[in-house]
Amino acid sequence: MGSTRTVQSTRLTRDRPTWLIYLQLATFATYLYGLSAALPTLRAELGLSQAVAGLHGTAMAAGGIAGGLILSALTARFGRRVTVWAGLAGMDAGILIVALGHSLPLTLLGYTLAGGCSSIALYAAMAVLNDHHGPAGAAALSEANAVGVTAGIAASYAFSLLADSALGWRSALYIPVIATTLLALTMGRVWVPPIVLQPAADVPRARYGWRFHIAGAVLLCCVAVEFSFNLWGAELFAQQTGLTAAAAAKGLTAMLAGMAAGRFGGARLALRFASSTVLLGGLTVALAGWALFWTSGSQPMGYAGLALSGLGISVLFPLALARIIDSSNGRPDQASATASIWASVGAGSGPFVLGALGDGFGTHTAFLLAPALIGLAIGGILSSRSRS
Repeated sequence: MGSTRTVQSTRLTRDRPTWLIYLQLATFATYLYGLSAALPTLRAELGLSQAVAGLHGTAMAAGGIAGGLILSALTARFGRRVTVWAGLAGMDAGILIVALGHSLPLTLLGYTLAGGCSSIALYAAMAVLNDHHGPAGAAALSEANAVGVTAGIAASYAFSLLADSALGWRSALYIPVIATTLLALTMGRVWVPPIVLQPAADVPRARYGWRFHIAGAVLLCCVAVEFSFNLWGAELFAQQTGLTAAAAAKGLTAMLAGMAAGRFGGARLALRFASSTVLLGGLTVALAGWALFWTSGSQPMGYAGLALSGLGISVLFPLALARIIDSSNGRPDQASATASIWASVGAGSGPFVLGALGDGFGTHTAFLLAPALIGLAIGGILSSRSRS
């Protein structure tokens, strides 16, 4: 992990199975960013405090942890292909509960189900993609997330438009359901060529090395930063500019645009440099973006800060995930399942803590959580590299 360059001849080949997984990730992204954009409006509609609204992120995390605990068993029993598609179907069921529900228990149930099933689909698909591309796995993971976040831009923008229309904000939540259906109809027969995997019962029970656990902690911090921005960035943007919650959701579009550009660019960088090196650069850019956003008092500065934050955040998840898989000693499915748990804890704890701090000290002060998490992630990466 301490090297700065990978093999120069590494190339990324995009075949039909690769594009299938890319589009499955895009479907996942329409759910993730759709529900993220919906949270401020949902909070206002149900009259929730920031801490209680933040429980929706915790619900997604709880579902993700449950998904991570059973992911290895599901892939061993049913295979990766069935697991991915079943996860997407369960994700859609959770979204429908949120779209049709008008009470806190129902919305929390929907977020939990969607979070758990989408996590199963996401991490199973990521393990397949990483194996399918071998040395170019980190680049493929970054590019897959770039395609996904591009779809997320469309989803968040559609949410802001539909929220102000006669159809209402809930109509935007049907986008992932429609996308999953269309993808299944058009590419349902496509899959990655069979990969010979060691049966789960024969996988050595040896403990993971210390670098694996540090990589997991870094992933937790990275995901917590991303979800804190996703779920509360629009709230702070609205407070600093006086925009409505629906109008401020467009700020997420600026952040997602930065993420899309960063992930496409990050895929190129991952073919030349070690994951840790690119990840450190991303964390530094995210910190600069946070500083610009946090100190802004105008819409242009706020948009610029969110876009720069998105540029840095873009590489955090895919490359932090790649570090975990690379540290797993050839156990990608088990590593992905463990990564799901680390990431879900980050996805739930980050927004919840930020929301609770927001209730007590204001959202602006609460956003100091972001640089603290970035600092911890940088420390984790540097500590693991220094002993290499």
